[in-house]
Amino acid sequence: MGYVDVAGLSHVLPDGRELFTDVSFRVGEGAKVALVGPNGAGKTTLLRMVAGDLPVKAGTIARSGGLGVMRQFIGMLGAPGDRKTLGSEHAHVRHLDVFALSLAAPAVRAAGTTLAKAEAELHAAERRGKYSTAAGKAQLAYADALAAWGEVGGYEAEVLFDTASVAALHKPWDQVKHREIGTLSGGQQKRFALELLLRGPDEVLLLDEPDNFLDVPGKRWLEQRLAESGKSVLYVSHDRELLAQTANRVVAVEGGSAWVHPGGFASWHEARGNRHQRMEENRRRWDEEHEKLRQLMLMYKQKAAYNSDMASRYQSAQTRLKKFEEGGPPPLPPKDQDIRMRLSGGRTGKRALVCTGLEMEDLTFPFDLEVWFGDRVAVLGANGTGKSHFLRLLARGGTDPDTEHAPVDGRLLAPVRHGGVARLGARVRPGHFSQTHDRPDLAGRTLVEVLWRGDDHRRGLPREDAMPSLSRYELAGQAEQRFETLSGGQQARFLVLLLELSGATLLLLDEPTDNLDLASAEALQEGLASFEGTVIAVTHDRWFARSFDRFVLFSGDGEVVETPEPVWD
Repeated sequence: MGYVDVAGLSHVLPDGRELFTDVSFRVGEGAKVALVGPNGAGKTTLLRMVAGDLPVKAGTIARSGGLGVMRQFIGMLGAPGDRKTLGSEHAHVRHLDVFALSLAAPAVRAAGTTLAKAEAELHAAERRGKYSTAAGKAQLAYADALAAWGEVGGYEAEVLFDTASVAALHKPWDQVKHREIGTLSGGQQKRFALELLLRGPDEVLLLDEPDNFLDVPGKRWLEQRLAESGKSVLYVSHDRELLAQTANRVVAVEGGSAWVHPGGFASWHEARGNRHQRMEENRRRWDEEHEKLRQLMLMYKQKAAYNSDMASRYQSAQTRLKKFEEGGPPPLPPKDQDIRMRLSGGRTGKRALVCTGLEMEDLTFPFDLEVWFGDRVAVLGANGTGKSHFLRLLARGGTDPDTEHAPVDGRLLAPVRHGGVARLGARVRPGHFSQTHDRPDLAGRTLVEVLWRGDDHRRGLPREDAMPSLSRYELAGQAEQRFETLSGGQQARFLVLLLELSGATLLLLDEPTDNLDLASAEALQEGLASFEGTVIAVTHDRWFARSFDRFVLFSGDGEVVETPEPVWD
């Protein structure tokens, strides 16, 4: 069985700020340990340090057993040498076979890469001449690659790939292995990767937001698999129900350090409240003792001014006060976040959206839908049923031929093949929030630069207004950070800020709460409640969906229907 031991870990950001210090915890054999805390507190950084992606300059990390890692955003392959890295900022994975191979053991991964290259060279040589010398050499190289593939367990890996493919995609491996990753929904990608990791040989798993992109049945499946698995799992999640069902220990990252709650998530909130009370009480007692010693020192100082016999007592009181102060005061409880989202919107025509016979190829049958100004529409359904495609179509301006092929927020999204009509109403200006935070127009730019100079669809703010806006979103400390270096939750908050500043009157939100901590999600809900406009949101967040008044279900059989209540199965 595998384990992870973290002792005295600290991390300093490139700008010199200390992210956290003296972090210690253990993930025992078979334990399910949840990392919780505010966005940007350092949860993902901790996972990357445990995975070996970031150097450890202070503290130690000891681990045993094979290690599998899942990043927040999947469908991308890490740098060569990474051990099972998904969601890095490096080269895109195009096909599912390469995606699956990236999760295999290093020997299998290397042999698989060699085999794919040998196969491609063999086909190329045979096209030039089936009986040529080059073709013969290519055949020998391919035979050697096949033998190496078998020796390192490649055929067993293919069995695992097929099992995961049938479980996640409902098709055998041979039918999907050459499929492009972009044709899979985020939930399908994540379910496939989780099937591989949970069924694979690694004894320790590091999972960063594993429930993101999963539909509700997928989340229930994940809850059950984590509870049943004998693997040691360290994971980050903001889904309170999943945490309550799976975590048997909680590591809270907050206030520049971390503390461990030995119980489950159900008792964590009470334990956190009790801990904060103790911290406040300890600080109050320290302040009282400090003031007592200071007054004693001042008294002897005054007496020593006219009585030399008091000089020794004055010196003794000074020494006691100095030693007391050198120990420093006990820490105060971490300050709760104060996020204020001011989504304003604006008045539009009565009909914000009219769909007539709208059909998305291979995803839905034709359906009709009318959305009125001010509606709050939750779009529900399983992964892969077309929900995100629907939002992308609306983000382009619907089926209006003058706008439907326009870029969205600097992105050239894959075309949505459709029939029928989706028409936006008068003065309706769509603003799109992508669940994968894919904004190439923001890459390499700091937050203050984006706000000051604007982006592809928004003019810049006066420089003096940029910092107050970031402060309202608890992002002032990240003003000089590049967008891609932010945590997933910080990116999500910044993208909501850009929506706020864009003047959008129709918000198209694709899983907006996936990466948000509790305080941020509540702030978003409050912001949407005061938004003067229309909201259409794809969500699998059971708590968030209860704040909507209309529910449109994309069912697995291609039907799109409105339901009076949320439907999750």
